[in-house]
Amino acid sequence: MAGLETPLKDIVGKSAKVLADSLDLDTVGDLLRHYPRRYVQRGELTDLRDLQVGEYATVFAEVTKVSARPIRPKLRKADVTVSDGTRSMTLTFFNQPWQEKQLRVGRKAFFAGKVEDFRGKRQLTNPEVQLVDDELGVFDAEFAGAILPVYPATAKANTFLIQRCVRMALDMLDLDDDPLPTELATRLELIGLRAALEGIHRPKTFAERDKARARLAWDEAFVLQVVMARRRAASAGLPATARRPVAGGLLDDFDARLPFELTDGQRRIGLTIADEISADHPMHRLLQGEVGSGKTVVAVRAMLAVADAGGQSALLAPTEVLAQQHFRSITVMLGDLALRGQLGGADHATTVTLLTGSMGQAARRSALLDAASGAAGIVVGTHALLEEKVQFADLGLVVVDEQHKFGVEQRDALRAKARDDRRPHVLVMTATPIPRTVAMTVYGDLEVSTLEELPKGRAEIVTYVAPVAEKPSWFDRVWQRVRDEVAGGHQAYVVCPRIGGDEPDDPDDPDAPRDDHDSGGSAPVVRPPIGVLELLPRLTDDYLRGLRVQMLHGRMPSEAKDATMRGFADGEIDVLVATTVVEVGVDVANATTMVIMDAERFGVSQLHQLRGRVGRGEAASLCLLVTELAADSPARARLDAVAGTTDGFRLSELDLEQRREGTILGQQQHGRSDLRLLSLVRDRELIERARDEATAIVDADPELATHPALAAAVADLLASDGAEFLEKA
Repeated sequence: MAGLETPLKDIVGKSAKVLADSLDLDTVGDLLRHYPRRYVQRGELTDLRDLQVGEYATVFAEVTKVSARPIRPKLRKADVTVSDGTRSMTLTFFNQPWQEKQLRVGRKAFFAGKVEDFRGKRQLTNPEVQLVDDELGVFDAEFAGAILPVYPATAKANTFLIQRCVRMALDMLDLDDDPLPTELATRLELIGLRAALEGIHRPKTFAERDKARARLAWDEAFVLQVVMARRRAASAGLPATARRPVAGGLLDDFDARLPFELTDGQRRIGLTIADEISADHPMHRLLQGEVGSGKTVVAVRAMLAVADAGGQSALLAPTEVLAQQHFRSITVMLGDLALRGQLGGADHATTVTLLTGSMGQAARRSALLDAASGAAGIVVGTHALLEEKVQFADLGLVVVDEQHKFGVEQRDALRAKARDDRRPHVLVMTATPIPRTVAMTVYGDLEVSTLEELPKGRAEIVTYVAPVAEKPSWFDRVWQRVRDEVAGGHQAYVVCPRIGGDEPDDPDDPDAPRDDHDSGGSAPVVRPPIGVLELLPRLTDDYLRGLRVQMLHGRMPSEAKDATMRGFADGEIDVLVATTVVEVGVDVANATTMVIMDAERFGVSQLHQLRGRVGRGEAASLCLLVTELAADSPARARLDAVAGTTDGFRLSELDLEQRREGTILGQQQHGRSDLRLLSLVRDRELIERARDEATAIVDADPELATHPALAAAVADLLASDGAEFLEKA
């Protein structure tokens, strides 16, 4: 007999190496959680319309035509046409004469292989064949059920091999205990784990399959929420220094000088944060909000409250451009409150210090001294803050901006710099609106606050798709519109998906567009995406000749990047041609136009982020999404969706509907992710219920001492490579 931890080699023999090498399946549990991608009911053919070029697919189809001929000595070719009843595709076999004999017209079979494009038509070359034909007496015993599972597969580990191995594993399976507490399973009317595994792989009816899927999806949500509940409980039990409010301090002075009125959301969340940092256990809060909703002001107010209470704050930004922007904007906001010990500084001022990896030696030493001595109440920096030599006198608050660009390990490295084993409070921020199910699943160890309203006086942003392939004249109109805005005294951004030039782009470069959406089978690429270095001369020599045009990208020296951003902020540059280094943190109220080149190369959320760089003043603003895609392509539909609304939360839900779960939660090789059945779109109520039940169990039994099987499932998740997305949460 075998348990879920049993190595596959003990059950399936030599096939175990193929499963391990091709699909990363090492144990019986790995294999039995490699669920069918779909099911075929005997007699029901595969819809050939769903096949995507490049995927390894298994189709069930009927042979309609066979033709064979020699094409050169010792090479014979057979073309077999198969149909789903409406559409046809060709299977090509080389030197396989037995296929010509067995694949006669009228026979039905499974065909597994890589989908290729040949002269505009899809085909399979030398596919694996499994005959399924009762009437002709060749129906395989493994397919005796009426519902046939089709698995995610590879060329070496095809669906037929997986089916055989699953059958052997199920026949040998002996489960000691069920990780789902019996009382909870009864209350939720969920079947047992053994029955669920049998029902998902060998269902006798689709109703049985659905019950199995419901139980296994619950397991995915529940075990993950138990992990998150334990993290929240562990964090709540850690010691922290309470940072209680101080009347008449920096925060009160700052609030009195604000040239605008705080929104209701900023006030409400500010009170929540003030209450949490006043406690003697650490705050762990995620602050999300629309582009331009005022998250930075909320963070600054929290950092000033900590400074009033004698502590320091560290603000971690993903790029030097963003760190420099934060440093400048915070310094400007504070005015003389940031001039501690300097002429003109307020009596109880603090110091704001910048620390980045490219700083000169003298400036770096000064910044390190400010942090270590406690002279700096606020230290703004990049990953340089995480270095071992960076020390703080009394780190009270860690603020992480653009949280999705960091992982738990970076957050923990910064938290570890607090003194006396007391943890700092943590505030992580994102300007990418997060659907509630994603927030509960990926950021489940954090409490979530949302800023939904925009500050008063913000301009409307109108967005248009510029389809320059079908309407070539629009390319000239885009640049004329930029000229018109500059003539009106305003400025513009032009964003390209890459730097360009002779040096290859680094796939890990922060300049690169995020592939945060499923391509959806968009049109084939006909040219490389346009780069800053290629577009700039075309603009300066032709379309925008006479205007003050400068470039900004990640390969530029730090001083040059900073000087360019200062020049743009001061109105000395009319048009900034940049990569996505301007995606977040850049706040130039006079910029009213955003042109995004090859816009289909960016994800929905990134387009929304880039668009948010304009509309930050009172003047009406414009965003132009330039694309060569046809109107009927899936990627073009995404652009139309972005143009149709400025509601980032609506776009985040739309983005989630269009994306595979794994691309959100950490896609592994061959299409696997730790959420295989749970849908963040469909299963919102299930996830919310799982969170509540997990919290109740962990509150009553934090160590899961009375739930050993559940504890083992949690340990298995945390030990697996599939938990990588948790470390990026």
